[in-house]
Amino acid sequence: MKSDSVKAGIQQAPHRALLSASGFTREELERPLIGVVSSFNEIVPGHINLDKIEAAVKTGISMAGGTPVVFPAIAVCDGIAMGHIGMKYSLATRELIADSTECMALAHSLDGLVCIPNCDKNVPGLLMAAARVNIPTIFVSGGPMLAGKVKGCKTSLSGVFEAVGSHAAGLMSDEDVLEFEEKACPTCGSCSGMYTANSMNCLTEAMGMGLKGNGTIPAVYSERIRLAKHAGMQIMELVKQNIKPRDIMNEKAFLNALTVDMALGCSTNSMLHLPAIAYEAGVDLNLEIANEISAKTPNLCHLAPAGHTYMEDLYEAGGVYAVMKELDKKNLLFTDLITATGKTVKENIEYAINLNPEVIRPIDNPYSEVGGIAVLKGNLAPDSCVVKRSAVVPEMLVHKGPARVFECEEDAVHAIKTNQIVSGDVVVIRYEGPKGGPGMREMLNPTSAIAGMGLGESVALITDGRFSGASRGASIGHVSPEAAVGGPIALVEEGDLISINIPNNTIELCVDEEILKKRKENWKPIEPKITTGYLSRYQRMVTSGNRGAILEIPR
Repeated sequence: MKSDSVKAGIQQAPHRALLSASGFTREELERPLIGVVSSFNEIVPGHINLDKIEAAVKTGISMAGGTPVVFPAIAVCDGIAMGHIGMKYSLATRELIADSTECMALAHSLDGLVCIPNCDKNVPGLLMAAARVNIPTIFVSGGPMLAGKVKGCKTSLSGVFEAVGSHAAGLMSDEDVLEFEEKACPTCGSCSGMYTANSMNCLTEAMGMGLKGNGTIPAVYSERIRLAKHAGMQIMELVKQNIKPRDIMNEKAFLNALTVDMALGCSTNSMLHLPAIAYEAGVDLNLEIANEISAKTPNLCHLAPAGHTYMEDLYEAGGVYAVMKELDKKNLLFTDLITATGKTVKENIEYAINLNPEVIRPIDNPYSEVGGIAVLKGNLAPDSCVVKRSAVVPEMLVHKGPARVFECEEDAVHAIKTNQIVSGDVVVIRYEGPKGGPGMREMLNPTSAIAGMGLGESVALITDGRFSGASRGASIGHVSPEAAVGGPIALVEEGDLISINIPNNTIELCVDEEILKKRKENWKPIEPKITTGYLSRYQRMVTSGNRGAILEIPR
């Protein structure tokens, strides 16, 4: 066992003394040591139930002959961090989660890991760590929140953000907003639409790193506790068979994840996280392949914010495996891959059934013939940008309008809420990328304001920042290169025409190249917005959005 280096032999007597001081018995030390990475905390609603998941995992490990060893991972709630300096820290925590988990697992020579994430950065951060450490690992998330109900209609967190926009437009009273506030988020769990947390938990299942139901069983269901116990038991099988993350997360597994991503209509943040996880797994995942996959992958689900179904509906319809079963009908998946179940993808989905064709459209009757995410390129984004195509209304798939340019999110939100943005405009928010932010803030406030003001069918938004999975509309993010490094988005001026063609995967700044060349000559970098602490170090090391905003040591 790997852990023998800290618990076997005379030389390890001091190590055993310290383990004994922690309360471990000799009998426990004769078993494999399994790290239980728990993201439990008392501020993130998706994490307040993780102590129950942690306890169930520990039970499962012990039942199967292992010794559980719990240690923590931090978590930021993107919703609470939204719209202020807190959002600069959200994406940046992904690297802290990966780094600290690597440190704990390797410093203590653990034999395996059970990772318990739930919300936005914990899932990819722990997947990055799993690929990097490469010891047997399985994931079990905390599960999604149930949808809320306002005036008899299901809703979720995005409904509250949009209610604020509607209030600014005079379309809602204080009492209306209060009703959303009190009823939209009725339980613990990751927010109930196909937002980033649920997207990544579903893709963990699709990649083979979690058991059936990991992405969809609601947080408040007892089945979630049973799943956690089974995950604890299954890690012992993975240790016995020495099945490691890089055996599971190979190139074909990432292509499967992209395919399921397109079918589900996942958050655009998956286009940041999948390349970052692949990087740690030694897989070169060029995002341009996303359009190739999208072209042949029908969009089968319209979960909130794209539609009016929620994670509980996807669960009841058969979950991720039912979606994969539909995709397999047209041979769109690699099914011979080993997974954390100990079985292949083919074996996992063999008996999956689509129980609700309104929630999971059959492969021959999709919402659209192409996938839910598009990668756009053009002179405004030479290295690419992304949009959640499935959440864009048909009339905005092709759009041309004047640029309304803002140097930060706050200025854009003020303009939107004070009626300075009109139908046809293209809102440009720049210097919010990985370096420029720093931290690549999510733009749920401006997108929700646009929707709440009734402009969602006529106004586009472009940024080198990113969007919450709760955003909808023609919201185009991850523009690369970003403004802070002199990307073309830094050269846009008020009133410039911008042409967006999502079906053709293009985005163009309609300005003569000679004029752009002169603007580039006159461009000067802005001073860093933060010069101390973790974000200052992050800013110096982070790469562009099209590379997954990974960290590299500057040369």
